[in-house]
Amino acid sequence: MSIPIETEKLLGPLNDFERKHAPRELYLEGRKSLLQDGLRVSVVGSRKASENGVRRAQALVKALVEHGITVVSGLADGIDTVAHETAVALGGNTIAVLGTPLDKAYPAKNKDLLELIKHKHLAVSQFPMGYPANPKNFPQRNRTMALISDATIIVEASEKSGTRHQGWEAIRLGRLVYIMKNVADDTSLTWPAELIAYGAQVLTRDDMPDVLYDIPSFTAGVESAF
Repeated sequence: MSIPIETEKLLGPLNDFERKHAPRELYLEGRKSLLQDGLRVSVVGSRKASENGVRRAQALVKALVEHGITVVSGLADGIDTVAHETAVALGGNTIAVLGTPLDKAYPAKNKDLLELIKHKHLAVSQFPMGYPANPKNFPQRNRTMALISDATIIVEASEKSGTRHQGWEAIRLGRLVYIMKNVADDTSLTWPAELIAYGAQVLTRDDMPDVLYDIPSFTAGVESAF
């Protein structure tokens, strides 16, 4: 059984706002050092991913892996699954942040993927074993995913997608948020313009090299807790 570890012992000192909104403890299984070493970028998007969305996610993760950046996502259907599977296939590192306890995969069909991540990468949950499934778990999961990431990239998301929560939580925490240009240009969506007004940036493929070099680490200078 995984023993909870205080969040600040994992991530280093948090500022007052981070501390207010962070879970006090996290449950981990896998390579804990992935929460200390290098940059971490969340790649998130719709559960009902389009073909173009899948291709964009794959290209984005390829660029992240090539730059030695750990890919963070939420193990959900669609873009999240593509992000994890692509990072694994390319020999990169990935962290799954769960809206369930560590012993339960959601969706259930990702059980094998979760087991692989726990064995070779890292799974993170703020929920103890036996914690009941609840829709509110997933926005909380998004807040934690934003917390442990240096930046969040939204690949695609509908007007009511839960992915929006991740963007807002990252903005509130002072993390960088990038929205793929195809999403920002979609006139059927209102939330991209709202996020952009609060500091999110539009991301194109041509921007990628410069963006990846410019992402600051929120744990820079923190001594390892391990």
